[in-house]
Amino acid sequence: MFETLILILDSTVRLSTPLLLACLAGLYSERSGVVDIGLEGKMLGAAFGAGAVGYITGSAWLGLLAGIGVACVLALIHGFASITNRGNQIVSGVAINFLAIGLTGLLGQTWFQQGGRTPALPDGGRFENINLPLAETLSGVPVIGQIYSELLSGHNIIVYMAFAAVPLTWWVLFRTRFGLRLRAVGENPAAVDTAGIDVIWLRYRAVLICGILCGLAGAYLSIAQSSGFIKEMTAGKGFIALAALIFAKWRPGNAMFACLLFGFLDAVAIRLQGQEIPGIGEVPVQFFQALPYILTVILLAGFIGKAIPPKASGIPYLKERT
Repeated sequence: MFETLILILDSTVRLSTPLLLACLAGLYSERSGVVDIGLEGKMLGAAFGAGAVGYITGSAWLGLLAGIGVACVLALIHGFASITNRGNQIVSGVAINFLAIGLTGLLGQTWFQQGGRTPALPDGGRFENINLPLAETLSGVPVIGQIYSELLSGHNIIVYMAFAAVPLTWWVLFRTRFGLRLRAVGENPAAVDTAGIDVIWLRYRAVLICGILCGLAGAYLSIAQSSGFIKEMTAGKGFIALAALIFAKWRPGNAMFACLLFGFLDAVAIRLQGQEIPGIGEVPVQFFQALPYILTVILLAGFIGKAIPPKASGIPYLKERT
């Protein structure tokens, strides 16, 4: 029973990694007042860019850089539409999602002729798992050894980067001048502008950070968790990350636990697929796939209190002329 639990938790960590990176990406953007429902599109574009470059060059690091680059380009498009031109941020995010779905499928089919997917990555084209020091030595030790060798060790570098980004994000937002200004511009951009701080540039930096984190999330899917890009492989993870962000009330620590919860539900769904539960029978896997959304609605309906977004969230800023 303990070994089964460790395996489920190990899967939880792996499955929650892209959710966590995308959730933190949305946190930076929305804390600055820019609503971004285009997380799904940026992740998908990054996954394709990473998979394509990883296959062509045989380098996982070049694939990662390509994925981040694609996501940042899409983030800048969203920023140009919603910050510079003060367009509707929801519409811009939806457009990013459709643009990514269409372009990745078209380019994938045009370049590789495999139904929109990339060929399997060569050696070196994807990130391998990292064994922490003494993991094999301690694997035989009951409880502690299994936790260290199976749960903490044996993940690829992007997994460790994702969980390291949580305390880093907390420190940036709540202990640095940039974080203070970022939170202020999401609450009252006029006051920030009066203090002589460029609201537009500050929001662009938040959007770029969002692009970098979405690039990591997308690259993880194609060159770390998998061995190549598959058409529409994000499968709604960007929207689940948005649900986790609201569930977490726009706080990095809460975001990590929310993503772990959703990853746990996904891991349980995979584990119970095709199995019968005594007294219940076989539970459809679709039920577990819908649980994150059902849980979010139930919790936000009153169990965790009202989730209040930044006051200026979704409101384009127009500088007053004197």
